[in-house]
Amino acid sequence: MTTREVEHEITIGAPAAAVYDLLADVTNWPRVFPPTIHVDRVEADGDQERIQIWATANGEPKNWSSRRTLDAAGLRITFRQEVSAPPVHHMGGTWIIEPLGENTSRVRLLHDYSAIGDDPHDLLWIERAVDKNSRSELAALKDNVEQVHAADAEELTFSFVDTVRIDGTAKDAFDFVNEAHLWAERLPHVATVRLTEDTPGLQELEMDTRAKDGSTHTTKSYRVVFPHHKIAYKQVTLPALMTLHTGEWTFQETAEGTLASSQHTVTLNTANIARILGDDATVADARAYVHTALSTNSSATLAHAKAHAEQLKA
Repeated sequence: MTTREVEHEITIGAPAAAVYDLLADVTNWPRVFPPTIHVDRVEADGDQERIQIWATANGEPKNWSSRRTLDAAGLRITFRQEVSAPPVHHMGGTWIIEPLGENTSRVRLLHDYSAIGDDPHDLLWIERAVDKNSRSELAALKDNVEQVHAADAEELTFSFVDTVRIDGTAKDAFDFVNEAHLWAERLPHVATVRLTEDTPGLQELEMDTRAKDGSTHTTKSYRVVFPHHKIAYKQVTLPALMTLHTGEWTFQETAEGTLASSQHTVTLNTANIARILGDDATVADARAYVHTALSTNSSATLAHAKAHAEQLKA
């Protein structure tokens, strides 16, 4: 069995401890790393943890589980995939953060891997995926860590939640959101939908959405489905005013009925504010515009999910 070992590195203008902290908290990863769609911390015991990762590799959505060992004192994190996604036979590695000064550090990302059946074509596919994702992740890590203390960092990235109470079951409301292939028939703001689910629970959703002025824009998302209580997603084709959009649909049954929520996290694309909203537009204007647009659509979807679930109960 051929095992390949590769290393990528980058220098970051931030303290080593700050870089380590961002890497250690996997809940940050969909926001920080472009390939990462969603991460769940399945188990945690001291410096050991087990995580489930959904991410793209060479443009294909994959998911796998990994064990990680966290070493805060040594500024390193080792990882080993438990169950890899084909064509990977095994995959592991280490994040190593090295202080170069008070506010500078070097991050080294090491990988070792092999392919199922030692297939040369698959080895090349893995090599390209590891190289592409490593470069992308290190560049994104650098950008995020260096910008985290910027004066406008909090203003550019924000989150919000829309919630409705439903006199119906969580499953019926969940089903409405999960069945996105029917949205063009069920939701007035959706023009067309293309939904694929080659791996159960991992969806690729592309749709054309109508704006108030009648124009349409295309977005593409990957969605991770947890029946019947959560759908996590990450947009990979984004409207011009956003560089990041992640979110979750959640469905919780209570004594008073089902609470259905749509949570969004957004980072604004300041380079396009003037082009989209005019030369005098501010970051605050862009925040309000994006918030309103997303909230209008998610609230409409929740309202239709509510009507659907309540009709089924009647």
